[in-house]
Amino acid sequence: MYALRRKRVGLMPAVALAVLGATAMLPALSSSRFYAAAPERFATVTVQRGDSLWALAGRRTPPGGSVQDTIDTILAANRFDSAVIGPGQRIKIPR
Repeated sequence: MYALRRKRVGLMPAVALAVLGATAMLPALSSSRFYAAAPERFATVTVQRGDSLWALAGRRTPPGGSVQDTIDTILAANRFDSAVIGPGQRIKIPR
């Protein structure tokens, strides 16, 4: 008797489906508009004796805003590893 042979599914159908999907999605993507976030503005402040990061952030946090979010922004903008600051140090604080 004849042995049953399995057909091997090639890579071509998968490639054809991918191209078809990309062709179908291209018009949808081209009609959408992407907007960049507004640039973050910073002021440079010289740390005075007795200043803490929490106090500086508290002064710059808008009413109803989170002081912790402002601290996180300061840490990221200045590339700080810790929240320790010292007198005479110049740091960027969001406006």
